[in-house]
Amino acid sequence: METMIGQNALISIFSHIFFTGVAFYAMRALMIEKLIHKHHILQAQILYIFLSISIGTMVSTFFLNISSWSRQLPYLF
Repeated sequence: METMIGQNALISIFSHIFFTGVAFYAMRALMIEKLIHKHHILQAQILYIFLSISIGTMVSTFFLNISSWSRQLPYLF
């Protein structure tokens, strides 16, 4: 039982990190620089990081929930 909890925790950590990286990579396509005032580079970078973490966490949670729910489907029958 404990190994299953540990495996789920490890998968969740890797999933969140992976999707945060994908979100950061995808956000680089946006031209947010036009909306940021000059001399506010640090704030823009922090905004990129926080938005990437938020988007990555939401997407990761979605996929982890779908995975969990699909494992519970056999209990339906």
